[in-house]
Amino acid sequence: MKLWVNGELRDADEARVSVFDHGLTVGDGIFETVKAVHGQPFALTLHLERMSRSAAGLGLPEPDHDEVRRACTAVLDANPMELGRLRITYTGGVSPLGSDRGTAGPTLVVALGETKRRKDTTAVITVPWTRNERGALTGLKTTSYAENVVALARASEHGASEALFANTVGQLCEGTGSNVFVVVDGELHTPPVASGCLAGITRALTVDWTGAKETDLPLDVLERAEEVFLTSTLRDVQAVHRVDGRELTDAPGPVTAEAMQVFAERAAADLDPKAP
Repeated sequence: MKLWVNGELRDADEARVSVFDHGLTVGDGIFETVKAVHGQPFALTLHLERMSRSAAGLGLPEPDHDEVRRACTAVLDANPMELGRLRITYTGGVSPLGSDRGTAGPTLVVALGETKRRKDTTAVITVPWTRNERGALTGLKTTSYAENVVALARASEHGASEALFANTVGQLCEGTGSNVFVVVDGELHTPPVASGCLAGITRALTVDWTGAKETDLPLDVLERAEEVFLTSTLRDVQAVHRVDGRELTDAPGPVTAEAMQVFAERAAADLDPKAP
């Protein structure tokens, strides 16, 4: 396995990042996860655009998109596989032991891991912790993921693959690494970005391709929604068959099934879709 680290390919057992890297010491970094099918990344342009927005929000220098593209191509070419998780990590670089950044410049790492297609349906739970829709990192895809690690561990303990959060005012927000859609009275809805959820790439494409409405929703909508599904880079559109103790026995329902089909067809027709 070969990785890209600060300008060159390296064998995985020889790849090195400093123990003083700000991404390690204080979580000062951003990342993108990109689906790669037979060595071809999906929606890379949209991911790079979001990467720039996250960098700006965190106060990091603008990533060089051409360099990131070269890194992605080099890693994909060096590690052929049918379905891969391409991980782009960009941090504040070597810095003092504290919150102040150093002057060495950012660190860029691109790695690839083999993955499998997700199941058509999954189980989720809700958790008691909240997303802060007014926080300094809201809407940024940062490496500060410890909160998600804790919530996902809780989900695993309950036989689920995802945990869903409300925001501070009790509205449905997002999962640890996914966006959530619900069908109510036959209409498809998803929380707006203002709820504090990440502006997911798959979410945006699904909204555009299905006509889903962006709606403020109470968390308890999950108790009465006719259908629920998740979207993310590696899930695409994945139906939910259980929320906490509530079974949705017909999952995927008709609206979800149509969304799954539409997304699969549109994504296969254009590997680098433009912003909706």
